[in-house]
Amino acid sequence: MASLFSVDTNKSTKLDRYNTYIRKVNSSTKFIAASSKLLYRITILIFALLICSFIINYFLFVSNNSNQHGRRLFSFGGGAGWEKKVRHSSIPKKINGKVVLVTGAAGFVGSHCALALKKRGDGVIGIDNFNSYYDPSLKRARQELLAKHEIFIVEGDINDIDLVNKLFDIVPFTHVLHLAAQAGVRYAMENPLSYIHSNVNGFVNLLEIAKSANPQPAIVWASSSSVYGLNTKVPFSENDRTDQPASLYAATKKAGEEIAHTYNHIYGLSLTGLRFFTVYGPWGRPDMAYFFFTKDMIQGKPIKVYVSDKEVARDFTYIDDVVKGCLGAIDTAEKSTGSGGKKRGPAQLRVYNLGNTSPVSVKKLVAILENLLNIKAKKNLIRMPQNGDVPFTHANVSLAYRDFGYRPTTNLSSGLRKFVKWYLSYYGMQARTK
Repeated sequence: MASLFSVDTNKSTKLDRYNTYIRKVNSSTKFIAASSKLLYRITILIFALLICSFIINYFLFVSNNSNQHGRRLFSFGGGAGWEKKVRHSSIPKKINGKVVLVTGAAGFVGSHCALALKKRGDGVIGIDNFNSYYDPSLKRARQELLAKHEIFIVEGDINDIDLVNKLFDIVPFTHVLHLAAQAGVRYAMENPLSYIHSNVNGFVNLLEIAKSANPQPAIVWASSSSVYGLNTKVPFSENDRTDQPASLYAATKKAGEEIAHTYNHIYGLSLTGLRFFTVYGPWGRPDMAYFFFTKDMIQGKPIKVYVSDKEVARDFTYIDDVVKGCLGAIDTAEKSTGSGGKKRGPAQLRVYNLGNTSPVSVKKLVAILENLLNIKAKKNLIRMPQNGDVPFTHANVSLAYRDFGYRPTTNLSSGLRKFVKWYLSYYGMQARTK
């Protein structure tokens, strides 16, 4: 009996242990199952969060790119509407009219030339970056003036390859009048890189695009009388030495002439450089002496008059005469000979002086303004700094006269009278002039 009871007890104990083990296993299984479900859910949650994060970042990336693209399109004008304005502005109004891209069209010379081209029936598209070298509101006012004559100015930089390419894709330009540049002699000491950006890089970018155009346009562009630099032979003629620039501005313009020679030689681009001599007149540049002399005299401020051991004089050239010279150069420019970036034959390469042929001293300039404004100027005489200015300029324009009949007709007194009349009207001042 005792042994039987002992056996039963052992069996019972083993059964209890087995059941306890099973319960533990079941418990562990349930825990593992629960843990697995939790881990699965956590994994799904993390994966979902990663997907959401990717989607959000993707759309942010697309949105940013879209905004950047949108801003780019906005600079282009927003697509179809912008292209319509470009095409409308570029359509000539006369038979065999030219189609001209004017760079720097909101500038002084650019706005006058664009208007003259449009008035005679040519198609005109302008481009300008409206930089703040001088008061941009004056450039905007010129833009408004051109808009009244159905001339569209694209707001952009000539270094923007996509934008300029887009213009060439839309419009088959016959000519480019390249006037966009960083002007001024003294400003080069403050911001030299702006001259490289505009006068060298910008010019090269434009030539790169023009060389690949089909057909290639003929290009007329603005050089400067400053290329004559320290040359003492006067009057300045186109075959005089120009290898002694006295300022960075002059050096960039001289570089432009050499670059023009290269693109003409390699790619068959027809290129005409125009050396402007101190252009003045209505809608002029506020950084020019005649402009800020007028402003300071009206405000009762003293004016700084530079003096030198030599007479300080300039060959002041009225804007209307310069415009006639620009249009004459365009009309006599031969077609480029390249196609798709390949030269097919020799192409025209020219350079001309556009001046007035009659240098006037700064002292005489001030006297004329005193008479026109009926104001006695308060003069501070200052020695001319050795910062790039040259004391004397004088143009020989016989070559331009021979080739396209350039003949300046406006003397400084008549030109300044027209400028002063515009100045008082534009700035809303009561006339005190004689």
